[in-house]
Amino acid sequence: MSKPNDNPADPFKKALAEATKVIAGDAELSVTYSVDPAGQTAETIRLPQVSRRMTRDEVLLARGTADAFALRHKFHNPKTSARYMPQGQMARDLYEAMETSRIEAVGAQHMPGTAGNIDAKIANEAMRKGYDQVKDSANAPLAVAAGYLIRHLATGRDLPEGADNVMNHWRGFIEEQAGGTLEHLTDMLEDQQAFAKFARQMIADLGYADQLGEDPDSLDDDQDDEAEEGSDDNQDEPDSTGDDESEGEEAEASPEQTQDDQQDASQAEVSMDDQADPEMGEETEMPDGEAPLDPPPPQSVSAADPDYRVYSDADDEEIRAEDLAEPIELERLRAYLDQQLDPLKGAVSRLANKLQRRLQAQQNRSWEFDLEEGTLDAGRLARVVANPTTPLSFKQEKDTEFRDTCVTLLLDNSGSMRGRPISIAAICADVMARTLERCQVKVEILGFTTKAWKGGLAREKWLNDGRPATPGRLNDLRHIIYKGADAPWRRARPNLGLMMKEGLLKENIDGEALEWAYRRMQARHEQRKILMVISDGAPVDDSTLSVNPANYLEKHLRDVIAMVEKRKEVELIAVGIGHDVTRYYERAVTITDVEQLAGAMTEQLASLFDSDPRKRARVMGMRKSG
Repeated sequence: MSKPNDNPADPFKKALAEATKVIAGDAELSVTYSVDPAGQTAETIRLPQVSRRMTRDEVLLARGTADAFALRHKFHNPKTSARYMPQGQMARDLYEAMETSRIEAVGAQHMPGTAGNIDAKIANEAMRKGYDQVKDSANAPLAVAAGYLIRHLATGRDLPEGADNVMNHWRGFIEEQAGGTLEHLTDMLEDQQAFAKFARQMIADLGYADQLGEDPDSLDDDQDDEAEEGSDDNQDEPDSTGDDESEGEEAEASPEQTQDDQQDASQAEVSMDDQADPEMGEETEMPDGEAPLDPPPPQSVSAADPDYRVYSDADDEEIRAEDLAEPIELERLRAYLDQQLDPLKGAVSRLANKLQRRLQAQQNRSWEFDLEEGTLDAGRLARVVANPTTPLSFKQEKDTEFRDTCVTLLLDNSGSMRGRPISIAAICADVMARTLERCQVKVEILGFTTKAWKGGLAREKWLNDGRPATPGRLNDLRHIIYKGADAPWRRARPNLGLMMKEGLLKENIDGEALEWAYRRMQARHEQRKILMVISDGAPVDDSTLSVNPANYLEKHLRDVIAMVEKRKEVELIAVGIGHDVTRYYERAVTITDVEQLAGAMTEQLASLFDSDPRKRARVMGMRKSG
């Protein structure tokens, strides 16, 4: 008999984990379950959480996700994929979508049982993203449609509802433009390298040849030719060994000789510089045959960390939410947000009312007693009657000090927040803004993400410049202003629906976003400034982390936090969703369920306005100093 505290989902989760390892062909593979979005690394597969209720949708989604990741682990070579990866964003999306479909099609041939499970995953994704509601091709992602078409043609299976809707909007166009290439589809499925070339040809057929970049195979041919030429040159110089030996002897020269040589060289450079007439403004030309100068190193953009670099910020943007979507679309997205979170509004509103009462309590009037002038204190008249020599006592009403305040809510708009976390974050920000505005507290709502997945135009510039080492940040930032501090809530209300827009949420570079929000607050005139960060994990940007130290973005975030907390101009607090942010922020709370977000935000904000420092410390999880 099972114990009363046993989770009935545990046997299923254990069996699914073992089946995933078998399908992947890797007994050492680690399979975990988390409330975080599903994901995969070389050694780990993270599956969506299965609750104790084990609903049918949860089970199907977990099985489909597990099979998809296991097949990718078995049939996908990351090095081959990276070798043929296009440079442009749209081309990369098409390439990755088609590669995913190839993997799932090969898996269906080898293990037919996986096909039905992955169909359930695709159906869940299509319904979650509203693909069944798409009415025209402008709202149907071309890359997604191309991937669905590849899967449909390769397996012969009908797509789930919603997915077939997206595919059908683009199917005629794709077959018209790339019909000849599609005829060879089934010949390429088992060979990833051949399929990668097939995918690049498909991308060219669809009109994105300019985003492919250079052909990797032609680059290899050029390198082979250079190697052959080099070997021919070596054959023509039989005495090259002797030259190498003489160079080795020169390299082993005494330190004194090396120092003398350096001094002679420096003196020669000075004499050449002296020959140039500074008044003529002549520029020293590089002798023929010498390599061009390296491009200047990227500039530091951070006041917190001078070593933090950005390769190019030319395409970064700070943009208002209303400029990212038409008013009609914002209203539609806002209506969708309200409908999705209607059951939660009651609980959030009750918490907001609680916050409002606590804030208004801080603004209550108080009295000063035993004054020589003012309003006669009737409560002290008994003393005068008992002792007529006692002077009269007066009182005066005064306002409790309640400094004008500005609160900034900085929301993580990364892809890992997609779904319920970003929905609840949006509605909580909306309710908090409305509540604080009633209490004459200015509120600003900001969001941060990137303009592209895995690098944008900054990365393309870096590639064109020859891939210099340690380039710094390699993606284009997108910092969004949902509500300015001086904008009334009623005008900004539709803007929060933008967080529901498909394709908005990408990667997160928290350090620069926090520094941006901090600079905006510094410019404010309010006496008290509070900055609350809502995030679900550490900063992540694949393009940056792939060519810089692994802790590059995390170190910058820590440096920015340390700067803000040390200067004490702004009170900084954070709420982590599913991830422990207390390792970054001094004042922070971590929640394991997004349903707790409203309560956490309310308590954190209310505690900052609490007059009792012991209560503040209790809520913040800090000890009272001294």
